[in-house]
Amino acid sequence: MEQPLVSVLMTAYNREKYIAEAIESVLASAYKNFELIIVDDCSADNTVAIARGYEAKDKRVKVYVNETNLTDYVNRNKAAGYATGKYIKYVDSDDQIYYYTLEVMVTFMERFPDAGFGLCGPSVNYAPLPVQLSPQEIYLTNFNGMGHFNRGPLCSIIRLDAFNAVGCFSGARFYGDLELWLKMARWYSMVMLPGDLFFYRTHDESEAKIESKNSQKIDKMRLAVTLSSLAHDDCPLSPQQVIQIKKKIAKNTRKNNFYSFLHRIKRALKK
Repeated sequence: MEQPLVSVLMTAYNREKYIAEAIESVLASAYKNFELIIVDDCSADNTVAIARGYEAKDKRVKVYVNETNLTDYVNRNKAAGYATGKYIKYVDSDDQIYYYTLEVMVTFMERFPDAGFGLCGPSVNYAPLPVQLSPQEIYLTNFNGMGHFNRGPLCSIIRLDAFNAVGCFSGARFYGDLELWLKMARWYSMVMLPGDLFFYRTHDESEAKIESKNSQKIDKMRLAVTLSSLAHDDCPLSPQQVIQIKKKIAKNTRKNNFYSFLHRIKRALKK
């Protein structure tokens, strides 16, 4: 049986230090039927030149350069617009996947043809993987400790037609991935994937570092998006289930605010 084409999407902005390793990790994949689409967002360093070097050597690599800076999640949509595969797989230009990543993800997704997306997660004693969750099961297990919606794009593989059907990323920074999973899980089932499928790099210029410096503000935005989704007409939960989950969220929010308050006091006392 012919393997489905996978569009690996790599958005880049000033990543000359890391993009070669990111590209090489994709090209080393055991799974071969893929295209690697690189979309540069007006880098001021040698990112494009490095990417062009790989494009010249491997016909699967396609490099595009934006005329203006679109920012992170808008550029992710732009990259998806070039995709021709059945699935899209985001690999950021400072991260890496393993040689088995695409093979595992595609094999698992192909077992559940009606699933719209798959997300990696920590090992849990829920069921042997891969397992398919219905929209209701996705929401319930997420809010009962599995935290599916806390995953970034690197953790995912998405059916392109499903991605387009829900309207892609909204373009919002810091919570765009959360927003997408909440939307997709209203209408599509999800495949739970094993967690150890990639190398996520942290550095001073990474989004994770920026998020950590603005955690309180971002947490409030993510909470607002979550509550809005629970109130959506197409939320897959029953009214009673929504009430229970909102109570749990409120309790966790109070707890987190308390610990955040203690942390600020400790920092103040050290000054």
